[in-house]
Amino acid sequence: MTTSADKLHELLDQFSGADHVLILINADPDAIASAMAFERLLWKRVTRINISNINTITRPDNMAMIQLFDVTLIHVSKIEPRLYNKIVILDSQPGHNDSFAGLDYTAIIDHHEPGDYKAPFMDIRPHYGATSSIMTEYLKSAKIKPSERLATALFHGIKTDTANFERMASNSDIRAFQFLFRHANIHLARRIEQVDLRISFLEYFRKAIEEKIMEETRIYIHLGNVENPDVLVLLADFFMRVNTVTWSIVAGLYEDRLIIIIRNDGLQKDAGKLAGRLFGATGSAGGHKSMARAEITLEKLRFHTKNLEKKTVREWVYQTINTALAKPGKTAGK
Repeated sequence: MTTSADKLHELLDQFSGADHVLILINADPDAIASAMAFERLLWKRVTRINISNINTITRPDNMAMIQLFDVTLIHVSKIEPRLYNKIVILDSQPGHNDSFAGLDYTAIIDHHEPGDYKAPFMDIRPHYGATSSIMTEYLKSAKIKPSERLATALFHGIKTDTANFERMASNSDIRAFQFLFRHANIHLARRIEQVDLRISFLEYFRKAIEEKIMEETRIYIHLGNVENPDVLVLLADFFMRVNTVTWSIVAGLYEDRLIIIIRNDGLQKDAGKLAGRLFGATGSAGGHKSMARAEITLEKLRFHTKNLEKKTVREWVYQTINTALAKPGKTAGK
């Protein structure tokens, strides 16, 4: 059986003192923390390490994490890959995004289902809930005591990707979490978790409360154009905190698509299957039992709504989902 110590030695054998290393990530808490840990593993072992994000970072909690942990990220558009002789991808795989394609990777470390990729070093563990857990095992095998900053980042990464262990997690995630708990700054981690709002988001909360549609225990909101799709997620989660709500559906238009966020209480329900059944043929849709997301391009949306007026789109989302969820014999209403 291959141990984390074996994998660590295999990983470190891929690098030498003359190497210039590029770490590519789709920046979220798990990916950022994993990159920080990888950087610590190669500390003084290589000539240079840079962390590059392929996405635009807009979530307030991610921005707070980068600021508080003093993480330097360089957007991929400002990177020249040929200047690096070793490229690493963490918490993702080459086929997950076009920005990852066309590069030769030295190492791929991830916790998602494996694709058909090859690299000199690969450690993909789909039974783990977070890549941060894998990186924590590497640190332990290297006998590296993580700094408070690094431990807190990994701690937050595991909490985020396992949704506080409400999503799939393994005993390995739990052991990593317990190890990090002893070294992390819990107050700092809580501060990052709580920073999920911008001042500009508050106006959307006002609109959502005023314009909501209630149907039995289901709540529907369509905000029209939004400056950031993250606010849709925040609102969908927010309305699930209302004691009588069992389904929360929040939609909005962002750039060239309609985004629909679906949440439920997880009791004999499956948001992912619902999203796939209702919107999979029109756009991309899927998720888990208690949370799902659908995205439909405006071009395809027009086939259903004929126009993109806020009232028209709101009625289409409401009718589409409400018809699927309404019990037989019930009359739809607001």
